[in-house]
Amino acid sequence: MANDAMKFTRHAKTLRRNSRPESNDIVEWARTHLNFEPDEVQARVLRSESKRGILLCTRQWGKSTVTAAMALHHALFTPRSLTLVVAPCERQSGEFVRKAKTFALELGLKPRGDGNNDHSLSFPNHSRIVGVPAKEDTVRGYSRVGLMLIDEAARVPDELYKAVRPMLAVGKGRLWLMSTPHGKRGFFHDEWHNGGAQWERVSVTALECPRIPKEFLEEERRTQGRLWFEQEYLCKFTQVREALFDMEMVGRLVRQDIKPLVFT
Repeated sequence: MANDAMKFTRHAKTLRRNSRPESNDIVEWARTHLNFEPDEVQARVLRSESKRGILLCTRQWGKSTVTAAMALHHALFTPRSLTLVVAPCERQSGEFVRKAKTFALELGLKPRGDGNNDHSLSFPNHSRIVGVPAKEDTVRGYSRVGLMLIDEAARVPDELYKAVRPMLAVGKGRLWLMSTPHGKRGFFHDEWHNGGAQWERVSVTALECPRIPKEFLEEERRTQGRLWFEQEYLCKFTQVREALFDMEMVGRLVRQDIKPLVFT
């Protein structure tokens, strides 16, 4: 740990010595120090200063990679901070933490776990990155969260979302939801469509991702069916397959101008 602290200090001094304006830019930092070249949309997400953000993206776009870079930057440059990563299952939260650790290794750091959580990174400035599965009994207890990332948010239960939001209050933390759609339901769908102007919304489809070959997309379109393709690659909130009625049709049947019957 002492050796890690020395490397951490050297990295901080190197950044301070670099007086160029772009040296404080997270995108330039990612390129220079993490060997990560973000595309245009990824750069927008990294540079965002919004307190609330929603990333609606295609499969294989790199949402976990770009937000892992965001998490590491927050941990390194915000001493004693807590970044909490919530994912539908333990495997996914663990994979996210491993990506953040891989970036840390690019800096010459070898962060250890915090001693309390199976999937965690602890840094010499006393900051932590902690990954947890979407289970209310394992999430409660965290406080003063500076950055909260909910991965595959469309598959995280609404009850869990309500349980973690209060953790942002004291630390005035930032919140990013990242996911591919999963039907017209849940808090991810609701926040994207009805969450209001407080949310910065970023959407990117597979057709806009330079890393996904067009030939592959054509194969997926032919073999997986229209609804699946539109959901997984075109970021459309398609109808839940097991639903008996189409939700848009149900919505059109609702009237707000009818007065309820009153029996006397």
